Amino acid sequence: MKGIVLHGGLGTRLRPLTYSGPKQLIQVANKPISQYVIEDLIESGIRDIAIVLGNTFPEIVMDYYGDGSRFGARFEYIFQEKPLGIAHAVSLCEEFVGNDKFVVYLGDNILQYGIKKYVSKFIERDLDSMILLKEVEDPRSFGVAKFSVDGKLVGLVEKPKDPPSKYAVIGVYMFKPIVFQAIKKLKPSWRGEYEITDTIQMLIDWGLKVGYEIIEGWWFDTGKKDDILTVNSIILDERIKDKKILGNIEESRIEGRVEIGENARIVSSHIRGPAIIGRDAEIINSYVGPYTSIGRGVKIIDSGVEYSIIMDESHIEGINIINESLIGRKTIIRKSKSGLPFVKLSLSDHSYIEL
Repeated sequence: MKGIVLHGGLGTRLRPLTYSGPKQLIQVANKPISQYVIEDLIESGIRDIAIVLGNTFPEIVMDYYGDGSRFGARFEYIFQEKPLGIAHAVSLCEEFVGNDKFVVYLGDNILQYGIKKYVSKFIERDLDSMILLKEVEDPRSFGVAKFSVDGKLVGLVEKPKDPPSKYAVIGVYMFKPIVFQAIKKLKPSWRGEYEITDTIQMLIDWGLKVGYEIIEGWWFDTGKKDDILTVNSIILDERIKDKKILGNIEESRIEGRVEIGENARIVSSHIRGPAIIGRDAEIINSYVGPYTSIGRGVKIIDSGVEYSIIMDESHIEGINIINESLIGRKTIIRKSKSGLPFVKLSLSDHSYIEL
């Protein structure tokens, strides 16, 4: 079994953050979103993984993940020069897949319980394809499953005005190599893309064994800032079980479930969990509130931060309170003489702001 991680896309809904890096490397609980995907594949027993890159800083992705050896896996990089759809991205991986079954996993999706048991079911049932579904309140923005009266999957509709069900196709797909034959027969949709839903529909029409599972737990497509902050808070709440302090604490109050990384320095500050403080961070005379992730090498001085993500090597000084904010890497935020008491920000890497 092999894995394909789709790491392309322009990330327009997350600009300006995505002007300086791919959306999948935005950190959630101090870990890039796509790393959750890769670790989920590895946990499912898949160690041969292709990462399909677009034109949004592919070199940053390759530099971060390398050859996969530090994850106990082997990574291969495949380039999709134009954003022509998921099915097109999959088609580029035919040589990589060979005769193996494989999983396609969108690099900006996070599932609460992962895909391990669904991979096992796909293999056990000897299916030609399997899709994962989740009931959603408004399915019109998704590919949507259509069922027969006896519950059999009979079709998929992409972003329907009148959805045939409330079950959305999430960003995980499983296939045998026969799928490449279907992709070669596809025509572009009205969006100019080769749709994976059309591909799966073709497999259904051919009478092949296409199964589905309705996933348990939460699922997020982290395409917007609010989604990222929400999943950050959920992961911090679920995965930080107690205090873990590897840094230095000086005259500070650490309250609740807080992880503090190596060589971090907390001085005259109050940290209230669930929260995570990355290695080499410095928190001085400041407050870090619940559901906040502070990245590696961040400096926070005379400031307050809560329900936010502050990514690596950013510097915040003299800000009364930052709330519901997503701050990119190496950003500087300092208070000027005429600042406001409350700020709400979404900033790109290497930004500089005075408030």
